[in-house]
Amino acid sequence: MALVLEQINTEGLALLSYIVGDDKAGVAAVIDPRRDVDIYLQIARSRGVRITHILETHIHADFVSGVHELQARTGATIYGGKSEDYQFQIQQLSEGDELQIGTVTLRALHTPGHTPEHICLLIHDAQQGKEPFGVLTGDTLFNLDVGRPDLVGTGTEKKQAAQLYHSLFDKLVPLGDRVEVYPCHGAGSSCGKSIGDRQQSTIGNERIFSDALKERTEAEFVEWILGDMPEPPTHYSRLKKVNAKGAPIKGCVPTLQPFSPQEFQQKMADENTLVIDTRSMLAFGGGHIPGAINIALQSAFPTWMGWMIDPEKTLLLVVESARDLSLVTEQLFRVGYDNLVGYLHDGMKSWQNAGLPLQHLGEWTVNELNQHKEDSTLTVLDVRTDKEFHSGCIPGAEHIYVPHLEKKLDQLDKNKTLATYCGSGYRASIAASLLQKHGFEKVINIPGSWSAWKSADLPVQQPA
Repeated sequence: MALVLEQINTEGLALLSYIVGDDKAGVAAVIDPRRDVDIYLQIARSRGVRITHILETHIHADFVSGVHELQARTGATIYGGKSEDYQFQIQQLSEGDELQIGTVTLRALHTPGHTPEHICLLIHDAQQGKEPFGVLTGDTLFNLDVGRPDLVGTGTEKKQAAQLYHSLFDKLVPLGDRVEVYPCHGAGSSCGKSIGDRQQSTIGNERIFSDALKERTEAEFVEWILGDMPEPPTHYSRLKKVNAKGAPIKGCVPTLQPFSPQEFQQKMADENTLVIDTRSMLAFGGGHIPGAINIALQSAFPTWMGWMIDPEKTLLLVVESARDLSLVTEQLFRVGYDNLVGYLHDGMKSWQNAGLPLQHLGEWTVNELNQHKEDSTLTVLDVRTDKEFHSGCIPGAEHIYVPHLEKKLDQLDKNKTLATYCGSGYRASIAASLLQKHGFEKVINIPGSWSAWKSADLPVQQPA
């Protein structure tokens, strides 16, 4: 017998899912699968195992769960924690319930806090003694961080935080320093405050280095964990409902149709259709389709799509390459955007060669912005989070966090030039493209933004 334990890292979502099994018995379980499930089937085939169990540590909020896609392909049984929210057939596990995967045993620990139904899974391997060697911690314990207790909403944050305290200190920490920690997310996920870079850890490492596991009373922990909590992305509440109900089975990531510039322009005429331009901010600024929204294909792409774009909208895509098209389509599939119509064939080259309208977005360096910042016809707009803004801003800047921009457009003067900045320029380009879409004609983006401003040692204001 050889233990099968493989971690699958899904970039963009910072999702860590797992295959655990016994290759001698030829069986395996998949834990917290993403929606495009071919990767699990490929690994199972390569290791000579059949997927017989599919487990959810909790009802996920940041991606569409792949449990139904995987069940449709394998016939495996779905397992999870106890909850009345599930609206599909799932075997619900209580504290201490065990699943036998050959000579590997998965034992459930009820660890509420991030969500009420959350379970962690102790991993027992017959060749490594009677005690568990590892624990699949889901969104309860990460590297240098723990799961957020505020995503359930409905005023339960303090109750959830108190439960999280006991899950950590009464159930996980007592497992012992040697026990290996396999979390559901890595750095970049909004399921924690600030998740560390390591994708695997140990209880001992977290006990020593994680601020979350410092010795505190329950009351002190609740105050700490809920203090300075970042705003949750808007798509989390939507995807939690999708996963509680059970996402529709699609079978595979969709293959999108290419449209000529003329066909693309005709599709744009539908008022329910949005154009998403996934090119870099500099490429977008140089020339883009009028009304397009710039959400560049970087690591945060699926998160900002979820923040900014209504999933009921029909989407047309502008991409740089066939590789980018594949990545964009996969990432949108994973966060539940099923209304993709197609993409612009041959990208902006075909659009410009067809002689169709182009819109440009002004771009200033931070030194140019500094030269103009006293101009009475200019509004400098900071689109970072409240925490970022209050830690220091460009003197005289107004502040609207980019996810709230469309609801606060009436606070801005269309007769003025608007210069948008964020931490790097990425969110500022989203904001600038939205302003253009809504009829603001004099819009400037600041590539490099706050990072470049500080590097240039330019003046900083501390907001009141």
